[in-house]
Amino acid sequence: MSTSLPVLSLLETRVLGVLAEKQRTVPDSYPLTLNSLVSGCNQKSSRDPVLEAAESEVQAALDSLRTLSLIVETSGGRASRYGHNVEKVLHIPTQSTALLAMLMLRGPQTAGELRINCERLHKFADISSVESFLVELAERAAGGLVVELPRQPGARENRWMHLLCGAPVTEEHAPAGTATAVADVTVGEIAALKANVAKLEAEVAELRAMMDRLYAELGVKAAP
Repeated sequence: MSTSLPVLSLLETRVLGVLAEKQRTVPDSYPLTLNSLVSGCNQKSSRDPVLEAAESEVQAALDSLRTLSLIVETSGGRASRYGHNVEKVLHIPTQSTALLAMLMLRGPQTAGELRINCERLHKFADISSVESFLVELAERAAGGLVVELPRQPGARENRWMHLLCGAPVTEEHAPAGTATAVADVTVGEIAALKANVAKLEAEVAELRAMMDRLYAELGVKAAP
């Protein structure tokens, strides 16, 4: 991972993935409005994990990505629209952006799965072409953006995952006594749990603010 780019949250990568996907699949609607982006983030099909992000959460993700120049906001009409700036910031070609988008939207996949899933974004000639771009992404001088995962028992191919959310947790680096638990939990499940925790923390903060306002209106001193 490039030292110039901080670790992104699951929702931030989902936003980037949706923008890269919709740029190719619905070009007439791109750049996207906030409403369209929220719908794309919460889409039930072709997403792993499935999210239920609030509009305010997606807006916060956009604001964070904009500070990294990964998002471009355009004004005009009745609503602001948003586009991604992945190629320019990460210095990668559109083929690599297509692969990253699919990994951000669907989680770890084999080169064969990526070739099929990327069909609407970019048509790769064959699996070896996909693998070439993946290796290029993994061996970037500025820091790898993808990594090849260890082959799962019974699997014929290795899967790949993006590193925008940080390195994967492996048994080798897990604390003592947690190897079995790590093996039983997928990367997608871990990411979904993190997203749910962030959502709950935001809801708790909102409830606390409401209680403070209520105490103030009633003239009652809030409990410490």
